[in-house]
Amino acid sequence: MSFNLETAQAAAKTRFDWTALAFITAFHVGAVAALFYFSWGNLLAFGILYLFAGKGITVGYHRLLTHKSFKVPKWLERTWAVLGALNLQGGPIIWVAQHRQHHAESDTHLDPHDINKSFMWAHMFWIFKRYPVWFEDGQRSNYAPDVMKDGFYRWLDKYHYVPSLVVGAVLLGLGGFGMFLWGICLRLCWVYHSTWFVNSAAHRWGYRPFKEQLATNNWWVAILALGEGWHNNHHQFPTSAKHGLRFWEFDFSWISIWTMKKLGLASKIKLPSRDQLPWKNAADSAQEAG
Repeated sequence: MSFNLETAQAAAKTRFDWTALAFITAFHVGAVAALFYFSWGNLLAFGILYLFAGKGITVGYHRLLTHKSFKVPKWLERTWAVLGALNLQGGPIIWVAQHRQHHAESDTHLDPHDINKSFMWAHMFWIFKRYPVWFEDGQRSNYAPDVMKDGFYRWLDKYHYVPSLVVGAVLLGLGGFGMFLWGICLRLCWVYHSTWFVNSAAHRWGYRPFKEQLATNNWWVAILALGEGWHNNHHQFPTSAKHGLRFWEFDFSWISIWTMKKLGLASKIKLPSRDQLPWKNAADSAQEAG
């Protein structure tokens, strides 16, 4: 029997996820405590993990696994996935499934983080709505069957917290409790809110070059989320490896993909064609008229 999202969501008896609330609260308490343990070494640990693990979400989970915007060797694909898991946003299969659902049902009651419910719902409250196991299994099989075929991703989806345990232990060994707070708690909260702002602020504030999309391009979200804030562009061209489509739309994650291409590690990179971009067409028309 096929998984019907509307029927399944109506039938699923949801409850509040107190475990998720406890962990999110603990990380925020740790993030505040980190401010009392400042050192340049701790800041460096935060910065390195923010860039690499953060791109594990933007480049790995999002553009590579979810939208298949480009291809890389399997070992590198799995490396990006492990970096994505370091953000404790769930394993690669459920993350891909829920994001594909977001695109398929964007800004409707079937969107996991529907902005129409409220800003805070889209930002973070949706995380605390816990669905039964059979519902999430249905999401995986319906929206991410390709990712489920990989045994490594099935393992990582189940044990997505393991990389964070390893990194946390390393940080404690290298720099003690302060480095742990900066590299795990503060960094996680920074990445959490950066990611969540894409769901909330970039569906509420900004400009929309593609009027048919309700998502917006938001410059400060793009800075925080390493290029993901050019969200109107992304909803218009979901499979594009580059989200910042105009020269001022800086896309830090695209630089990583471009670099992998130059190193011969990335191929089959998907980008919108020139005739799909209205400002390119306008420039061409002006040039012809002149």
